[in-house]
Amino acid sequence: MDHQGQLRRAALASGIPDDEVSRFLQHLRLSIRLSAGSSGVPVGQFGGLPRLPVGMDWPSDGVSPLPFIFSVDCAALPRVDGFGLPADGSLVFFLDHEQAAATGEQRYGRVVYVPVGTDTEVAAGPTDHPSVDKQYDVVATLRAEFPDWFGADDEDEEDDEDDEDDEDDDLSPFQQQLARDLERDLPHLDELRALARDLWPPDSGYASAYLGGYADAEVIKSFAEQTLAWREKTGEIVIPVATWYSQVERETHRLTSEWVSLAHFPVENEHYYRSDASFVIRHDDLAAGRLDEALSMAELIP
Repeated sequence: MDHQGQLRRAALASGIPDDEVSRFLQHLRLSIRLSAGSSGVPVGQFGGLPRLPVGMDWPSDGVSPLPFIFSVDCAALPRVDGFGLPADGSLVFFLDHEQAAATGEQRYGRVVYVPVGTDTEVAAGPTDHPSVDKQYDVVATLRAEFPDWFGADDEDEEDDEDDEDDEDDDLSPFQQQLARDLERDLPHLDELRALARDLWPPDSGYASAYLGGYADAEVIKSFAEQTLAWREKTGEIVIPVATWYSQVERETHRLTSEWVSLAHFPVENEHYYRSDASFVIRHDDLAAGRLDEALSMAELIP
């Protein structure tokens, strides 16, 4: 479905100039929200045991089997502008989030793509893992996402002046400048955000995972720091200490357009207050089907 065209037609019908709509759409990303529900066509499975190609070994970290998190049927998912998921086949996600968070090593996460037409079977895996006993189907809906500096887009947002000042205080000078430029270029910004909310309402209830949308800002920031540090080490650039943080912000802003969240999901953990995990991938790698280039990220918060 042409989601960008859907918003464009609604905006033009409201009298918003086409050039403003085009600039707004440069920042809009839709993510696919997966949640348990009795209504809708199931698009994937959380927990239990996945279907893997016949004869394929259960993915491991080289020593122990990796926990299965969820799988999705790509053909059953809604198609999203700019999100190059395979048109068919299935994606199967494995992750040992505790080890991934503790070590940062990529061997603790893996995405398996099973092409359509592949002979599959219910895999025999680690039946002692808690997720095996918690299998359930999920359905898909869409959610509109914007960059962190774009401003609040939740329908519960209060528009009083104090709240707007608080939002500005949370932004760096670089992000505040981006926000000012946006407001200057998009006089109908509030109306466009409202249209996006109407077409793809904010979340309600618990989401098992999100596919697509913006990669976590802290993840992209870490990539930016690594990129700049490497370029300095190789002598390609020299960054004065006083400008390091501003350079990181600019590099983060640039890399945000290159990376997409393949999947983001909470993970149950009785030892931590919150446990978040994700897989991120470059747009080019996803479009080319190089799913083995996806990177796993995990965070444990006591």
